[in-house]
Amino acid sequence: MERFLMNDLETWKSSKRRKPLILNGARQVGKTWLLKEFGDKHYKNTTYLNFDNNPEAQMVFNLDFNVNRIIKDVQNITGEAISEGTTLVIFDEIQECPKALTSLKYFCENAPGIHLVAAGSLLGLTVHEGTGYPVGKVNTLNLYPLSFREFLDATGNAALRQTIDSGDLNSFKIFNARLSELLKHYYVVGGMPEAVLAYLDGGIFEESRQVQKEILDGYRLDAAKHLNGKETEFVLAAWDSIPSQLAKENKKFVFGHIRAGSRARDYRSAITWLTQAGIASKVSRVAKAGMPLSAYKDNQAFKLFILDVGLLGAMAKLSTKSIIEGNSVFSEFKGALTEQYVCQQLISDCSLDPYYWSAENSRGELDFLAQDEDATFAIEVKAEENLRAKSLRAFKEKNPEVEALRFSLSGYRKQDWMRNIPLYAISNRGLWG
Repeated sequence: MERFLMNDLETWKSSKRRKPLILNGARQVGKTWLLKEFGDKHYKNTTYLNFDNNPEAQMVFNLDFNVNRIIKDVQNITGEAISEGTTLVIFDEIQECPKALTSLKYFCENAPGIHLVAAGSLLGLTVHEGTGYPVGKVNTLNLYPLSFREFLDATGNAALRQTIDSGDLNSFKIFNARLSELLKHYYVVGGMPEAVLAYLDGGIFEESRQVQKEILDGYRLDAAKHLNGKETEFVLAAWDSIPSQLAKENKKFVFGHIRAGSRARDYRSAITWLTQAGIASKVSRVAKAGMPLSAYKDNQAFKLFILDVGLLGAMAKLSTKSIIEGNSVFSEFKGALTEQYVCQQLISDCSLDPYYWSAENSRGELDFLAQDEDATFAIEVKAEENLRAKSLRAFKEKNPEVEALRFSLSGYRKQDWMRNIPLYAISNRGLWG
């Protein structure tokens, strides 16, 4: 399957300001596959070194940071020659060898001709271990689960993805039903590559659900591997509470809903671990739609989403049939799935940092606020074609400078004060105004 981040890797390869690259991403999002595919397509050969359970590889970096020696030792371990410009060097699971992470600084300074990429799953945690993150000496990219656009390409619907990208409103009307149905499929399968492949192999949703359960089990084992018993207990309790937190009408994360008697001070570090591990996204409340939004962030109030809509369905134990066909169970949870979908598309496909807004002393709330260099976007999410948007209208009236957007299953329409954008077309920023 194609990953759109390949274009960014190609740009990195040809850049005159290229530095060693760190590819961040949670486990199982496809980092290793993408880098090996990149090497196969664009280099004469690839040198691959995995630090997980590899003491020999780790010893190479424990001696010193002499780059010439390191290159020779890596060649001896891998059996692959390393040449400037024609070899892609991949350091995988680099979080398992913090000194290898530090060595990227010396590769940048002393061997700029070596094309080196490092992949890691828990780098947000590793950099706090005191071994030295190579600040200013690396380029970074982030890999997420497949976006809905990538899912369309992977499932043989590239023409429909191109229709979305074109913004052809007449085609939207023609293919609205088909795109809406494929969006439901994406809600079930999600974007974890192995889950998508399982679905493609047999066309059976239950196959992808089994993969999702295995991935979720792996995340639990990761927590147990890297944390002590008490920390693991707090992390997993916070993690397990996310589906019920999102099922509430007010999706603000409430520590007291984790378990009876839960206190914020016990679980804040657990939330930090989940977000730094890349498996959860913290969407903070802002007090106003100022510029920049980050200046108005309320650190005490936030929503917590996970990295993939398919995994959320698996965590909530929603049957695949209930999502595809709809029933009372899904009706109660479809708002949560839809907001989860919107959140991850804003992050992965739109490269935006989402926030949300709520009034201090009223029930008024906006699902998301986002900002680019030119505008602030006030976003309301509708899981169906219910187009009432009282909170959005009220917010727009008080903040006329913002662009008001409603994401729903209804077709595109532009009104004097807002735009309605189909959920499947979130990625087309040209429709945002």
